[in-house]
Amino acid sequence: MSLIDFVQQMLQNPMLLVSTLLTLGVILVNGWTDAPNAIATCVSTRAIGVRKAIVMAAIFNFLGVFVMTSINASVAMTIYNMVDFGGDAQASLIALCAAMAAIVLWATAAWYFGIPTSESHALIAGLSGAAVAIQNNFSGINGSEWVKVLYGLLLSTLFRNQNRMKCERFFGGAQVAGGAAMAFMHGAQDGQKFMAVFLLGAALSGGHSEMTDFVVPIWLMILCSVVMGLGTSI
Repeated sequence: MSLIDFVQQMLQNPMLLVSTLLTLGVILVNGWTDAPNAIATCVSTRAIGVRKAIVMAAIFNFLGVFVMTSINASVAMTIYNMVDFGGDAQASLIALCAAMAAIVLWATAAWYFGIPTSESHALIAGLSGAAVAIQNNFSGINGSEWVKVLYGLLLSTLFRNQNRMKCERFFGGAQVAGGAAMAFMHGAQDGQKFMAVFLLGAALSGGHSEMTDFVVPIWLMILCSVVMGLGTSI
């Protein structure tokens, strides 16, 4: 799908336009709320100044989204196939908009009140909740894709009992590189998730509720990269 085709599709279907604006909003919010994840450690240890760290995070967020999606779009494919909204493409597009609106409201509220949050988990919860609501049961949840979310949660708990001081000494010399890598992989992971929402919205707008495969266009990689980098800098 070319950018011109996508714009024409938005002009013909206002719900796709709403879905696109909401998704861009989620990407922007994702960038600004997840930026501290990448730079908190290297800033708190004074390995790098705050402004330089923000610029570094924005650049590597951009590169992560663009480079990794060009190589492998498996994360986007997982999100795309995680739920099934049913056969009614128009109702499904409305449900998708509801999910994106919920994510923007939740993420903004969490940021305002200083609550740690993850837009990735909010995205999964929003899509899953919308699928359950529109089908009135859990048949729209694709368990084989959904369970992949649990792998990361399980892996992250394996190191919970490690000695913090030893870990800090071990990683002390790689604070800045670690921050850059964190920003890069944040873009690589989260950028693809929202590209999947873009493509899902486009498919539903065209009445294709049964599509399970796609190709991510270059213009979409650039658009999501720029918006996430902008959110990070904000």
